[in-house]
Amino acid sequence: MKALLLSLVSVLLLEAAQYAVVVKSGLNITSTLSKQQLKKIYLMKKHFIDEMKVIPVNLPSSSALREEFNTKVLKMNNNRLNRYWTKQHFQGVHPPLVQPSTQAVKKFIQNVQGAIGYIPKEQLDDSLEVLYEF
Repeated sequence: MKALLLSLVSVLLLEAAQYAVVVKSGLNITSTLSKQQLKKIYLMKKHFIDEMKVIPVNLPSSSALREEFNTKVLKMNNNRLNRYWTKQHFQGVHPPLVQPSTQAVKKFIQNVQGAIGYIPKEQLDDSLEVLYEF
């Protein structure tokens, strides 16, 4: 019984959220975001949270964290996402900005009004507000 309980706790810890979607603290955002709302933001179909214009920020396509975000939040693999952006290109819609690292994403969010991005939870501090965890 003890081994079963230990296994269950291990599985729950492995499934715990390791990453957070964040914005700069103090923006007075009144609600957290759903996965569907985030998907719309990152597919450039939703441009505001409450009354604030948002600027989504991605990591490079080679990033394992970006791949996890695409899979868990956007529910899209790289091929599907590339096809989506190819179609959007011809409609004049550009993909989110890309920063080279999670540290650069964090710095961008801290310095650009309305920026939203995802980082490992261990990089969280008081300058950021969590809107979603995955």
